Amino acid sequence: MTSFHQKHQIMESLDFLDHHQTEKVLTYVRSLARSRQEEMSHQNLKREALKEIRLALGKDRTLKPFF
Repeated sequence: MTSFHQKHQIMESLDFLDHHQTEKVLTYVRSLARSRQEEMSHQNLKREALKEIRLALGKDRTLKPFF
């Protein structure tokens, strides 16, 4: 099943929902998008912090795995 076909099926199923149900679905989808953005932001922050730590340690020293 193609992505376009799946999206089309989802859009058709939304036509059968009343206003309240549609709002609940939209709220849920927005929360998923927001949590994904927060996760990406956290990963970027972590990546930048590790870069700064590596620079502070110098090129000849590296972090040893803790676990």
